[in-house]
Amino acid sequence: MTTNPRVLFVCVHNAGRSQLAAGLATALVGARLDVASAGTDPEQRVSEVVIASLAELGIDWTGRTPTLLTTESVAAADVVVALKPGLDLPHVDGVRYETWPLPDPAGWDVDGVRPLREHLSGRIAALADDLAPTH
Repeated sequence: MTTNPRVLFVCVHNAGRSQLAAGLATALVGARLDVASAGTDPEQRVSEVVIASLAELGIDWTGRTPTLLTTESVAAADVVVALKPGLDLPHVDGVRYETWPLPDPAGWDVDGVRPLREHLSGRIAALADDLAPTH
């Protein structure tokens, strides 16, 4: 039995960027990757704009709760994608780390999030092709 590579998306609050990435990855490549997200200083709830942006694509992300990044969550991942440079991430040997510097969508409306969502979709597809090729 093979297991999918596990990807952990991380930002500060786990309310915007990392939730958007996790929602997209789950919907777009969830059959090939196991996806999680976390924040170094999580908010109480996921951004309503992120939930609305995902809903435009038919992705129901309601009911999700931001979670705190832990050494255990990093250790459970094959790849950790930091969506902001300079995050204080636990170092775990054998885990691959990537940084995708993205703007913070806090305060944006759905129209403003769409280009970020499209950019992330492309990055996620490329990561899935690298980690779990379909051929």
